[in-house]
Amino acid sequence: MTPPIVKRYLIAFDKYKWIGLASFGLVVAGSMAVALQPQQSKYVANGALTYNRPTVSFSATGTEINLQGQELSRDILLSDQVIDAAAAKVNIPPIKIRPNIQLKMPEKDLKASDRQLTPMLIEVQYKDTDIQRSQDILQALMVSMIQLSAEINTRRLKAVISKVNERLPQAKKELQVAEQKLEVYDRKERPAILAAENGSLLNAVTNSQIQQRQVQLIVSGIDAQIRSIQEKLGLNVNQAYVSSALSADPIIANLRAQLYQTESQIEVFKKQGLRFEHPTMVQLQRQKEGYENLLRQRGAEVVGGEDGTAPLPAVVAIRSRSNLDPARQQLANQMVSLQTQRETLQQQFLDLTQEEAQLRKEYSLIPNKQLERSRLEQEVALKKAVYDQMQVKLTDARTAEAETVSSLGIARPPVVMDANKDRLSPPITVGIGSLLGLLVGSGVIFLLGSLEGIFKTKEDIRDSLKQREVPLLGELPLMPVDGLALGELPVVLSPESFYLESYEKFRSNLRRIGGRKLKVVLMTSTSSAEGKTVSAYNLGIASARAGKRTLIVEADLRSPSHCSSLRVTSDTAATLEPLQYYANLSECIRLVPDIENLYILPSPGPVRQSAAILESSEIRRLMEDVRERFDFVIIDTPPLSLSNDALLIQPYTDGIVLVTRPNYTQENMLAETIDQLVEFDLELLGVVINGTDITTTLAHSYIDPNSPPEQLQAQVTNGARR
Repeated sequence: MTPPIVKRYLIAFDKYKWIGLASFGLVVAGSMAVALQPQQSKYVANGALTYNRPTVSFSATGTEINLQGQELSRDILLSDQVIDAAAAKVNIPPIKIRPNIQLKMPEKDLKASDRQLTPMLIEVQYKDTDIQRSQDILQALMVSMIQLSAEINTRRLKAVISKVNERLPQAKKELQVAEQKLEVYDRKERPAILAAENGSLLNAVTNSQIQQRQVQLIVSGIDAQIRSIQEKLGLNVNQAYVSSALSADPIIANLRAQLYQTESQIEVFKKQGLRFEHPTMVQLQRQKEGYENLLRQRGAEVVGGEDGTAPLPAVVAIRSRSNLDPARQQLANQMVSLQTQRETLQQQFLDLTQEEAQLRKEYSLIPNKQLERSRLEQEVALKKAVYDQMQVKLTDARTAEAETVSSLGIARPPVVMDANKDRLSPPITVGIGSLLGLLVGSGVIFLLGSLEGIFKTKEDIRDSLKQREVPLLGELPLMPVDGLALGELPVVLSPESFYLESYEKFRSNLRRIGGRKLKVVLMTSTSSAEGKTVSAYNLGIASARAGKRTLIVEADLRSPSHCSSLRVTSDTAATLEPLQYYANLSECIRLVPDIENLYILPSPGPVRQSAAILESSEIRRLMEDVRERFDFVIIDTPPLSLSNDALLIQPYTDGIVLVTRPNYTQENMLAETIDQLVEFDLELLGVVINGTDITTTLAHSYIDPNSPPEQLQAQVTNGARR
């Protein structure tokens, strides 16, 4: 059996053989033109460059630039600068030099160990018709490449020095700013940090606490003394202060004596029986009041007034508090002195408490200050490191100025070789061209066939169906068309025909997959000329031969009826009133005369508005009626690529069968159709392959549908005769 790839190629060859022959002819003509060109002497000058290093290296920058110079690409080495310089030396136009140069760069993906064993050489070749000229040009090219490498290295070094000089002032300024920040911070916060680090700040907090405790002890002692004196005097501190002040005043003491003398006289006159209205008593009473006013005024002057203590309201109080004897007055002064000392100590305790709180607060901020200072120190160190590195880099780069040389050197001087002996003879050139033309022509034919996007063989359709898990219902042979009138289809009318076996197998597979409930089957295809109508007719014949009451419904209203192939005449008036035609079931269904149990409903087409007819109530009643009357109904519909008529009548059916045919069915269209039917759950029963190359069991003849037309016609004719 012929392999599928050979079949595909034979089909493509039959279709594109003239294009392939033209490609073959062009290649052969080109090879003959090359072979017939006049022979001209050719010489090849070979040389090699190698990567070198400076003999003495004192700087890292020089070594680095030299290593960078070893990364020169092919485009740089063959730049216009190199070619123009070489052309100027040998006095030849650059345009004549460039096409004859060949440059082979060393492999850059080698390991370090392999690089030591393999020399890193740049192979340079130049072709010319003159021996001496080829050598001179190659020498000039190699020298120009070495000079270009030296110039590139020098430019790189100058760029490094320029960049460092450009960045150095900014780095110095940043370092100075960082140092100033650290200096200002140390001037402000460094004493506190040092005090915390050497322990003096913590000692100050401890000393403050000790002083607070000492002050508290002294205040407690003073409070005890004040309480003891208060118990002895019966006065508080303010009262003792007032009494001591009043008792120490000589004017108050004099007024008290006079007031006491006046009161004594009043008491004497009372005992003598003088009344208060007596002039003497009145005068004495007035003297008493005058002394009391004077006493009150003097008391106010001593203990009252705007800047004094609280005024005493009564004269009695002044007289009672101004009668301290010297001993009691000393105790009062002592209590006032103690109170003053106590208030002084309390203020000192408050100051010590505030000082301790301030010291504690300052001590709690020490970690943050230390972190801030550490950050400033790190910033200074970083800026200084950058500045130092730039200084070192600048010094190193200036040292490298004396070391910068070309990264390339001549490893092998130019050597001229005769290239004429390697030229092929004209017969060999033509032979190679013929072989190449045969390959090109065959490749063009195969490529054009592959780009069609059409299934070439049944094996291709099988693989596509297997990938999408769609059942293959059968493979149907190509039937002969000899002796058929125009528009008639090849149908299996004879029960002895060997083609009936394939359709019987198709029918049984369809029954096996669909089950007993399968009664109405819709047959369609992705495009025209795939043989769906022939398959529908012959499937109906196979079903009728099996004893099933079978009906073939021509639902392709866009095309004329093919019922004449079954010896049935269609109704010519049906085109005028198609709905009335479908409404009368007894008239539109015809019995096939030569085949028992087979009926056909011819199409009234072509008609306009076929979609409206298929969606009408007449079609719905028709489909309901034929489902009850017949055992098996086959509906032939238009291709899915032309219209959606098949999808309109699909709801009345039990499943869909797709008909395909090698060399006609398009790959992408079949894939899209299957995916859509599966996605919308439209009951795709399977696919049949029509027009396959099947060896018949009776005649033992092999019919290849992909053969050339004249061979195919002979095969079909012979098969029909058998």
